[in-house]
Amino acid sequence: MKYDDDGYDGTDTYELNQMQDGNASNSSQLDALMDVSQDGLKRDLRLRHMVMIAIAGTIGTGLFLTSGSTIATAGPGGAFLAYALIGIWVIFVMQAIGEIATLLPLPGAFNDWGGRVFDEAFSFQMTWMYCINWALTIPAQLSASALIVSFWLPEDTAFPPWVVPLIIIILMVFINIAGVKTYGELEYWFSILKIVTIIIFIICGILVDAGAIGGHTYGFENWKIEGAPFKGGFMGFITTLISVAYAYGGVEMTGITAAESRNPFKHVPKAVNTVVIRITFFYLVSIFLLGSIVANDNPLLVNTDRSAAKAPFTIVFAKAGMSGAANYMNAVVFTSVFSAINSEFYVTTRMLLSLSRNGWIHKSIGYINSRGVPVVAVAVVSACSCLSLITIFVGSGVVFQWFVSIIGSISFQGWLYILLLHFRFRYCWKAQGRAVSDLPYVAWGYPYGNILAAIIGCCCIVCNWYLSVINPPQHPGAGASEDLMNAYRSRRDAYIQGILGAWFPWFMSATLYFSYKYICGTKLIKAVDADLDTGRFIPSESDKEDLRPHGPRWKRILKMFV
Repeated sequence: MKYDDDGYDGTDTYELNQMQDGNASNSSQLDALMDVSQDGLKRDLRLRHMVMIAIAGTIGTGLFLTSGSTIATAGPGGAFLAYALIGIWVIFVMQAIGEIATLLPLPGAFNDWGGRVFDEAFSFQMTWMYCINWALTIPAQLSASALIVSFWLPEDTAFPPWVVPLIIIILMVFINIAGVKTYGELEYWFSILKIVTIIIFIICGILVDAGAIGGHTYGFENWKIEGAPFKGGFMGFITTLISVAYAYGGVEMTGITAAESRNPFKHVPKAVNTVVIRITFFYLVSIFLLGSIVANDNPLLVNTDRSAAKAPFTIVFAKAGMSGAANYMNAVVFTSVFSAINSEFYVTTRMLLSLSRNGWIHKSIGYINSRGVPVVAVAVVSACSCLSLITIFVGSGVVFQWFVSIIGSISFQGWLYILLLHFRFRYCWKAQGRAVSDLPYVAWGYPYGNILAAIIGCCCIVCNWYLSVINPPQHPGAGASEDLMNAYRSRRDAYIQGILGAWFPWFMSATLYFSYKYICGTKLIKAVDADLDTGRFIPSESDKEDLRPHGPRWKRILKMFV
């Protein structure tokens, strides 16, 4: 019999109701632990899929296109510190996800935890907010895809801008209908392209910085010029802090995919622990080299139109003498956007599935076919994406852009909630007389890491609120020219949009929570009554065997990086 890289028979779909090799003596135990929201899903994601999905969820256009603007705003030192601080926040968020998702690999992931350990109303608002976040992100990425493709088109082209997004939507339907294994396979190869690009960039960056290629030795000279290393002082730093946090968005997707992992006990911890290596190696090294090679006053760093020709990676590749760098980076950025849309379709459909199975939207949306695909949810997401594109390419798109401004704040909110739910989960676990050693995966650094991460998160949120209200636009007064009035209207709209983005998600979250609590009369769940068992993954004998270390030590160490 042929086995795959996880030690499983490749012909087995590994449905949740077959986790114990079909042993009848275990059927009653499985029935007791089965969660209705998991019924019908397939466990088809392998270890390599899970690890690469974790990578794909973090590395994207935020690093490739806009990382240069952080150096332009806060200098090389400020940008590096911002990426390091937000990286610490993300690391401990992922540790919290790893501990609970390994034990309870639910389709709704962290959005379902609130209903287990705190209050059902909390789970209701988290699931809806997370679903809205990704539902708004899909059309934003689709519109970006049209802009990226236009890089290869002549300026006077008559090519309709809506064609590329429409083709992508059609492809997304086929990919999602094919099943979760197809999704995982695509993310695997997209992630490899991203990793290869970053490794090439790091090698080129080291050679350029040392003067081995390019004809100039940079060293630390750009850390000593005017404005460096901390440009713009404290205000520049906190402004950068907000944009850096946006760049890390999507890192929590590993928690969603746990419900369809073949062996969550092995795959989820591996996936969340790669975040540490990824942040340290990919983000921090890339930002350090970029800040060393490109001066913070270089106008190309700002890249307001998000063009691949002005992307920070392209600048370094050009200094290394690589011809065609802009075309290559545009191709990488396009695949990154396609990968992001692929993940966003997946996550949004799973959130709709969770909402349906919990009775918070019509139950028909939770229908799953024989392939383990929530086909009705896929249809809903596809239809909404098409409708939103109409507002962008046919209508003005103004209303939609205002809604898009709330996306980043919802990510902040979700990360902070995950940490708070992890505190509550540990409290419930202890209150029920269970030992921490009984957990299949224990988050390292708890509780001090969670406390530090929560402090960083709260500071980011407060900074976001503060930045949204300072420097309101001043009316130019009566008799002002049309140009001045247009400039004022533009600044006014941006100011209001900033306030909407920073404050509205919190207002919306509170409204959802208290409305549900009032209508349904939910109460705080007592720690001793928290359900910490339904939906648990019960490993089979082959799963347990797979958990044991295999192969020589050098190969196991290499797998941490490759």
